Amino acid sequence: MPVCPTRAEGQVLDLDTAVKDGVLGGGVGFGGGFAEKLDLNKMIEELDLSDVPSVFICPISLEPMEDPVTLCTGQTYERSNILKWFSLGHFTCPTTMQELWDDSVTPNKTLHQLIHTWFSQKYLQMKKKSEDVQGSVSEILTALKKVKGQARVQSLKDLRSIVTNHYSARKTVVEKGGVAVLLNLLGPYTSHAIGSEVVSILVNLSLDSPSRLNLMQPAKVSLVVDMLNEGSIETKINCTKLIQILMEEDDFDSDIVSSHGLLVGLMRLVKDKRHPSGNLPGLKLLKSICSHTQVRILIVSIGAVPQLVELLPRMNPECLELALFVLDAVSTVKEGKLALSCCADTIPNMVRILMRVSESCTQLALSILWSICKLSPEEYSSIAVDVGLAAKLLLVIQSGCDPLLKQRSAELLKLCSLNYTDSIFISKCKLTRTIR
Repeated sequence: MPVCPTRAEGQVLDLDTAVKDGVLGGGVGFGGGFAEKLDLNKMIEELDLSDVPSVFICPISLEPMEDPVTLCTGQTYERSNILKWFSLGHFTCPTTMQELWDDSVTPNKTLHQLIHTWFSQKYLQMKKKSEDVQGSVSEILTALKKVKGQARVQSLKDLRSIVTNHYSARKTVVEKGGVAVLLNLLGPYTSHAIGSEVVSILVNLSLDSPSRLNLMQPAKVSLVVDMLNEGSIETKINCTKLIQILMEEDDFDSDIVSSHGLLVGLMRLVKDKRHPSGNLPGLKLLKSICSHTQVRILIVSIGAVPQLVELLPRMNPECLELALFVLDAVSTVKEGKLALSCCADTIPNMVRILMRVSESCTQLALSILWSICKLSPEEYSSIAVDVGLAAKLLLVIQSGCDPLLKQRSAELLKLCSLNYTDSIFISKCKLTRTIR
């Protein structure tokens, strides 16, 4: 929230005191010098500050004022905002709700000068800091070409710290050829200490197509997969982000994600109870790579299906939807259908999800149930009905959800009813009271 400038002991200053003491203006005088040469609108947009003094904020828009004007009540507003207030037929002061005896507005030149001076100071400080950051980045990139061992690790740590916190640093790394320097540090003999730092920097940069293709070299992919399996939780998360970036490349090689080691590492990340921060990134990447058919078969082969099914009840909604997407994707291949049907918890967990989390989760769970029940209607439909599927399907049909979802629910309900007489099916569904 915007705050007023304060004295050392915490006393809030009003506008008059700020002008008198020069607290807001600092060492820059009004009415001339470099401050007046800077565009106020540009400074406000580029700075995007959260600690703007409250006297600079328009009470209507809650944004810094560029053209402050004062009403007869003594309240000050941004000109465009108060004129719009008047155009809507209001002839009151928005802050005090007093009726105005004079609807004229008076430019508040003193406040405008204060605002301009304050933002000018902040803007020039930012520019100076940006120049210092750019200089530091250039020095580190030069050092990385020379130093080795622990000195190289420390230089990478320093660069990571700067790049993470400053946009200008990220831009400088790219413009100064830093991406190529970093890519050259990755290879078959790169230590995880070096590799983890390089990856943590790369995921913060805008990588062009040649850089992404460079990262697809087998030795570099192998290093990333190794770190995904053995690195710290931060390194593992960064490895998933880097692979996501590589998948944006038009010439992405799907063999990169058709890796037993990669999938095992992702599942470890998804199941990690000690570090739940890795669950979501792991599932996001798992969802992305499911677009490749060969990956779906591999997911089944590493035993991921029963593991994901078991995790479903403990997942938050975002993770749950991703996990259901993966399970639905593997249900499109024969091996996936069989793995889902062989897992005793699949049908009960899917039935519980229906109409409990979100429409998209309901749709995915329904699709998975349909795949399983179609395998052996007599066996699996009966199990589903016994755990309450029919009642849930009727809820879906009666709800205001997507018509296609209702249609699929009706089809599955019909499939389930084939094994029963009408009266038995109704009793199984526990719907007698509803029908009456």
